[in-house]
Amino acid sequence: MLIGVLKENKPGETRVAATPATVIQLRKLGYDVVVETGAGERAAFSNAAYAESGATIGDPLQADIVFGVNAPASQQLDGLSPGATLVAILSPALKSELVDDLSHRPITALAMDAVPRISRAQSLDVLSSMANIAGYRAVVEAAHAFGRFFTGQVTAAGKVPPATVLVAGAGVAGLAAIGAAGSLGAVVKATDPRPEVADQVRSLGGEYLSVEAGDIEVSATGYAKEMSADYNTRASDLYAATVPQADIVITTALIPGRPAPRLITAAMVASMKPGSVIVDMAAASGGNVEGTVPGAVAVTDNGVTIIGYTDLVGRLPAQSSQLYGTNLVNLMKLMTPGQDGELVLDFDDVIVRSITVVRDGESTWPPPPVQVSAAPAPTINKSESVPVPTEPKQPVSARRKQGIVGIAAALLFALIAVSPPPLQVHLSVFALAIVIGYFVIGNVHHALHTPLMSVTNAISGIIVVGAILQIGHDNVAVTAISSAAILLASINIFGGFAVTRRMLAMFSRS
Repeated sequence: MLIGVLKENKPGETRVAATPATVIQLRKLGYDVVVETGAGERAAFSNAAYAESGATIGDPLQADIVFGVNAPASQQLDGLSPGATLVAILSPALKSELVDDLSHRPITALAMDAVPRISRAQSLDVLSSMANIAGYRAVVEAAHAFGRFFTGQVTAAGKVPPATVLVAGAGVAGLAAIGAAGSLGAVVKATDPRPEVADQVRSLGGEYLSVEAGDIEVSATGYAKEMSADYNTRASDLYAATVPQADIVITTALIPGRPAPRLITAAMVASMKPGSVIVDMAAASGGNVEGTVPGAVAVTDNGVTIIGYTDLVGRLPAQSSQLYGTNLVNLMKLMTPGQDGELVLDFDDVIVRSITVVRDGESTWPPPPVQVSAAPAPTINKSESVPVPTEPKQPVSARRKQGIVGIAAALLFALIAVSPPPLQVHLSVFALAIVIGYFVIGNVHHALHTPLMSVTNAISGIIVVGAILQIGHDNVAVTAISSAAILLASINIFGGFAVTRRMLAMFSRS
């Protein structure tokens, strides 16, 4: 099948849906690629670079699959071939007229901004990859407008205090801003209605400012929700006390399908020091800050600069195009199971179902709700009467496991009973070690399995040393057991290092 890459027609858009590097990856999946003339020029990707990567330069509207960053214009949609598949950022929750238009065309439309926030879909999450870039760029823009260093310095000319940065919202964009500001030496503080992000903020060197309210909970969709009046009042008090002390404020709060919540009032802006900077990353949705001008920079009467750029991602066009193109490649990998250049639209896959807005001219929006892994388990109201079964049944797997443990324990006790007294002590310690090890390691969180592997490697190393000391024993049985111990412990050590090396390779740059 043929993939076409559009030249964006949205004014000011600098991104492109494929780069020469992602074209190579698409071709490895069996696809041919055609790129519209000049599609990557604003991101510094020339036609020659695409040609060298194996793409042809021509008309992408005749392709079987059409890639875009934004929704194509009407005249571009008119040029799509019947049965074509359009993949772009379509914002179906906000653009009902676009969904209606697409549903009257004999095409399939996939919205990259509708990817569910589940672990398996992280590599496709365009909103996260773009928010990461926007958060970083927000700090760059703030540093450009700010009148002094971020980091504190002691010089011969005097002492320079570090800048204080307040980040409102610790999602992907907020965390990127926290990391960038902290790396520049600023003192960073952050707030977010989700208490579970506190550790993430602290891991980046920031200070988490909590808002004590009763309606704080984990979102069931992975996105922010609208908070109660009580929470908003408490948050407003926190901002009123914190904003005047900040040199730079970066706001990132967005609610899908709704205007951005107002976090910073004009009175709070007026309380800031002259020369302070605010970057309102929600400017395109109405802004978190009173006085924000979308797409422009405003300076208040007291000398506070409010940056309302709506194209922060586009200000790093090469990087944002590469990440967006990689998201598309990962989608193609998911939808090309045979790596034969044939697209498979599997509606049984929750990711494919969630992003499909139109299928063969039939509207499939909105998709069924998806429960994300971050959502809390449902709680039971204690005031409600809940029927309690009189004879709870255990799963078959649990009963089978208990049976195996019982048989193993009986065999171990029988072995202890017929063993000489010195060996009985060692076997008893061995049994206790098995029980303790099972309950300790079995209750370790999955995120800690890699450091736990290092501990087991160290233990295996001790076993190897002990077995080597016993392998020359006159007793043949002792030598055999020592040899087996060396073999098994060595397998554990080398296997552990191999797995760790493979996991670390996942985080290294290709």
